[in-house]
Amino acid sequence: MDEAGKPSAGRFSGREDTADPAGEATLRRNRTLVNEQKGWLESLAKPSIAHMSVDPAQLRIVTWPHPVLLQGSEPVDPADENVRAVARRMLELMREADGVGLAAPQVALPWRLFVTHAPEIDPVDRVFINPELKLGRGELITEEEGCLSLPGINVQVRRPDEAEITAVNLEGQSVTRSASGMLARIWQHESDHLNGVVLVHKMNPMDRLATRKTLKELKAAVSE
Repeated sequence: MDEAGKPSAGRFSGREDTADPAGEATLRRNRTLVNEQKGWLESLAKPSIAHMSVDPAQLRIVTWPHPVLLQGSEPVDPADENVRAVARRMLELMREADGVGLAAPQVALPWRLFVTHAPEIDPVDRVFINPELKLGRGELITEEEGCLSLPGINVQVRRPDEAEITAVNLEGQSVTRSASGMLARIWQHESDHLNGVVLVHKMNPMDRLATRKTLKELKAAVSE
């Protein structure tokens, strides 16, 4: 994701990684969009295998509609040094791109892993391996979001204002944190990536019309 406090106890639901709290209409649009892209995506190279060994130095941020961005991700072994090396490289790539979050599918890896560093609200390098997200039951807030995999595109996205996350960190420790506001939004945005959901899936018809040219250019660049 491109450029908090703790909520009260008992305000989190049992929902995990809810891709669209706004309702069934967006889910139907998502299915239609994925079906429209299916034929074209099949012509691209086969996505990465979740547990293959990776050279972190070769990783780069990929852009929509790279196929790994549109598929689910798999848990990884937090004790695997290769996984840790990938996480450290992702932090480097995120900083180089002036982002506040980056998920493994954004570097073409279908792994359940993302990293964050939000200078104004959480100025610490954080690694989330195999995260489990619970969304708050409170108010839904609409804010503008951008994405390192969709450069030049910003979309108004409605999300719960609070979230709780449990994940394994770079030291192999299981950690649970809660947040509200922008930090909770970052966690939700990156968790969406782990489920194959990107900002394109959050767009309404006006958004798609406004970003049609940019999306066409991104699609052409990936297919070259």
